[in-house]
Amino acid sequence: MKNRENVYKWVVLVFILDQIFKILVQRTMNLYQEISIIPKFFSICYVRNSGAAFSILEDATLLLIVISVLFIIVIDKTIKKEEPNLNKLSILSLGMIIGGIFGNLIDRILYKSVIDFISFTFGSYHFPIFNIADIGITVGVLLLFIDYLRKDKNKEKQND
Repeated sequence: MKNRENVYKWVVLVFILDQIFKILVQRTMNLYQEISIIPKFFSICYVRNSGAAFSILEDATLLLIVISVLFIIVIDKTIKKEEPNLNKLSILSLGMIIGGIFGNLIDRILYKSVIDFISFTFGSYHFPIFNIADIGITVGVLLLFIDYLRKDKNKEKQND
């Protein structure tokens, strides 16, 4: 039970950070307003995304809500099943993923879109605008993949 509790501590942290920043942006900026932080590189730009990453499945709010809930259920069942085997990296990664999913899920339920605000420009390329929840999901998946590779490598060493 302790590992599962630790996962959900990370869920709460990512979710709260995500929601605090979204509330700040929403209350202090107008939609489509941009504040340059590092000129021609990094800015805060308030937009709404009715789709998923890179605006795929635009205006498919109900489908994205269902997918989000299903992912949370599947990940939670996996956590329950694998709890004794969870290490610090898997606890962190799963917490970040679920926290990010919850952050964007709440936006979809409340606003039928996700509040995005982190904007990077590289020369003439404008990376899609994203939020803290997106960072949680992306970094969490990356860390989970690294954890999987480490576990797989350790199994190979044990078999040698």
